[in-house]
Amino acid sequence: MLRVIKPGFFTSLQDIGRFSYRDKGVPVSGVMDTHAIATINTLLENCKNASVLEMTMIGAVLEFKEKTYMCLAGASISATLNEKPIKNNKVYQVDAGAILSCGKLTKGVRAYLGVKNGFTAPKVLGSVSYYKPITVNASLKKEDSIPYEVCDSFKIKSQDKYTSSYLEEIVLDVHKGPEYDMLLDKQLEALFFKDFSIAKENNRMAYQLNEKIEGHEVSMLTSATLPGTVQFTPSGKLIVLMKDGQTTGGYPRILQLTDRSIAVLSQKKFREKISFRLV
Repeated sequence: MLRVIKPGFFTSLQDIGRFSYRDKGVPVSGVMDTHAIATINTLLENCKNASVLEMTMIGAVLEFKEKTYMCLAGASISATLNEKPIKNNKVYQVDAGAILSCGKLTKGVRAYLGVKNGFTAPKVLGSVSYYKPITVNASLKKEDSIPYEVCDSFKIKSQDKYTSSYLEEIVLDVHKGPEYDMLLDKQLEALFFKDFSIAKENNRMAYQLNEKIEGHEVSMLTSATLPGTVQFTPSGKLIVLMKDGQTTGGYPRILQLTDRSIAVLSQKKFREKISFRLV
């Protein structure tokens, strides 16, 4: 059991997502940074869908009630285990009563905590991922408890190749979206030869960008969208849908981010720069 001493700014339980229900209007949800959960579950030799805690902006303070092994990944966070500094992308053994303290993030926006075999919680539509309209488990509160399996023994393998270098990336690889061909040459030039900055309107649903490109008068029927879909509004504003984003939309879908690019974008803060690269 993991006891919440301080929940941080916004900490929630997530796995890789909730699939096969988009036709019912249910978004994928799940971790914003799939690179981080993959790192944690590989290092801990968990199944790829083992659940983790996603900590946004300010980390939590947590007490481990039973023995296990833990790993942090994603954003760089000022973390200590029993008051001793620890690093991301490393597996640590923890005893009953150990205290993990995560402070402010120094690089990135979202940090992740995983334990051996993952956290256990009831699944809703095949996933434990928090999504307010359908799940009971909300963002963590003080004195909440999160179950996990006791683990007394685990052989820690080499961890040297795992880094957080992707936090420094600013170029987002994208594919052409369904309405890409509507773009004029001057819109394409603006889209691929200038930097954009993250607007203050950014969350698990969508990231808006501050800079605009020349707008349009294209009218279209509401159509399917995905995490990573870049919507192009008539005013020229760009909106990138994220993991809790709606499943349909009426704006042209001009680009589609790769999974890695979604992870990179999910770690960007207000005013930080990004650019697009067509692949």
